[in-house]
Amino acid sequence: MSTEQQRPQSTGVFRTKTVEQSIRDTEEPEHALKKSLSAWDLTIFGVGVIIGTGIFVLTGIAARNNAGPATALSFVAAGIVCALAALCYAEFASTVPVAGSAYTFSYASIGELPAWIIGWDLVLEFALGTAVVAVGWSGYVRSLMDTNLGWEMPVALSGPDAGGSFDLLAFLLVLVLTAILVVGTKLSARITAIVVAVKVTVVLMVIVAGLFFIKADNYSPFVPPAEPQAAGSGLKAPLIQVLFGYEPTNFGVMGIFTAASLVFFAFIGFDVVATAAEETRNPQRDMPRGILGSLFVCTVLYVAVTLVVTGMQFYREMSPTAPLADAFKSVDQPFFAGAISLGAAVGLITVSMILLLGQTRVFFAMSRDGLLPRFFSITHPKYRTPYRATLLLGVVIAVIAGFTSLENLAELVNIGTLFAFVVVALGVIILRRTRPDLHRAFRTPWVPLIPILSIAASLWLMLNLPTETWLRFGIWMAVGIVVYFIYGRSRSRLGRLGPDAKF
Repeated sequence: MSTEQQRPQSTGVFRTKTVEQSIRDTEEPEHALKKSLSAWDLTIFGVGVIIGTGIFVLTGIAARNNAGPATALSFVAAGIVCALAALCYAEFASTVPVAGSAYTFSYASIGELPAWIIGWDLVLEFALGTAVVAVGWSGYVRSLMDTNLGWEMPVALSGPDAGGSFDLLAFLLVLVLTAILVVGTKLSARITAIVVAVKVTVVLMVIVAGLFFIKADNYSPFVPPAEPQAAGSGLKAPLIQVLFGYEPTNFGVMGIFTAASLVFFAFIGFDVVATAAEETRNPQRDMPRGILGSLFVCTVLYVAVTLVVTGMQFYREMSPTAPLADAFKSVDQPFFAGAISLGAAVGLITVSMILLLGQTRVFFAMSRDGLLPRFFSITHPKYRTPYRATLLLGVVIAVIAGFTSLENLAELVNIGTLFAFVVVALGVIILRRTRPDLHRAFRTPWVPLIPILSIAASLWLMLNLPTETWLRFGIWMAVGIVVYFIYGRSRSRLGRLGPDAKF
């Protein structure tokens, strides 16, 4: 390979860090992560983070308000959007098996400033995602303690959402998960495997047990007649409505796609698998299997659960908060309802842990590149984990989860994920043109058609998010750009050491 091919493609803020440089970084003893994960571990990680509050909550909301029994088709549509993005992630993760996910991919294809922007975006996405899920887990546990054990958490320690001032359970959960991630990724994979087994068992229980309580009349009509949707106003209105006057429709064919923009968020998390590329024993083979395998498994389970639950209970009567459990209550099956609630509470543990894993790996990669203090990219001498970054972020997120009500900030997780999808798809197109010589163990088919479709589908879902979410996202991005020009640009290893430096 020629020297020119290994040099950055540009200079200044759009200088690119070549794939070869990124891979050399992983060979530095002090900054190297332990390779311990297999395709099975990655698939478990993916299923562990995808199956969460989405399937346990969004099914009821989407069926009741947007699509009726056709919500199953909404999950198919959302799964297709994610599959388009997953094909792009799989190519990058197998070609650039380095920690950092979309951040690392952007650095190799688009440039340093775009990479910083997407890294800054992922820091927000994973941090808030971890905290939001931890708060949700706390609520499930408090409910189970009160209902089944007669133990009531003091209001002062129940969190702002419950009228208190500090969420002790959410705070402790994040700290425990932080300790597990410091000890080792393989240990977290084993714990995840156990919890995922519980979650999948619960989901399969819903499918199998629910089959005996399906009433054919509940499927009629499968696609309910279209109804006009109440228009939002001001900052609460979807951006597409503010810009173009388009008003989404409930029910009917368009209602299926309206629901898809909602249930899409039940799939968030498969991209976290890509952050573990550097810790995978055979990333060229196993990363595509882990990413695509977890997405396929979850899509099949989601569609099956939706068909069963909407057959058990008429969609207009479904619960917007606990649809799976309440569907069994409606047919006088309290045992199954309790088991589902317990499975949901246990399952959220892995969601928090894997989001925290993704957060620390992105932060670690940015630190190793000098865009954040290099102090945080030193790995533990025994466990080979980024323990400094993990401890810092774990404590910060634990405090956020303990003291903050994150309901209004949760949508930032969604827009951040979709923005990452857009950047990764764009990166695939660019890297195919700039580095056609690279060995790609997995190739996204039909480039540039698939990446273009992924970009279009992601932008469509982003436009359906509230205008205020866009404003908050814009403010966070603006702050990130300021930080880059004040700190990151001048301390970037690529900028300081030059294109020929051995990182």
